Amino acid sequence: MRTTITLDDDVAALLKRLRASSKKPLKELINAALRKGLSQLEKPPHMECAYKVRPLIVGRCLVDSLDNVAEALAIAEGEAF
Repeated sequence: MRTTITLDDDVAALLKRLRASSKKPLKELINAALRKGLSQLEKPPHMECAYKVRPLIVGRCLVDSLDNVAEALAIAEGEAF
């Protein structure tokens, strides 16, 4: 099939660099890239393994209530915060 496409500047630069290093025709490079990209689009999304979080025990809270920001800062940074 013959068609006209408009490439973004970054894609055109990548193709130009690849073409210079591989000495392959532009048509061949575009077809190979489309085959690879389209085959990836057809596959279902890769499911990552379950993310595990390990709890870190840091001790008891030193402030009676975290609702009082001034008290929390006074304990954390001293009275002259």
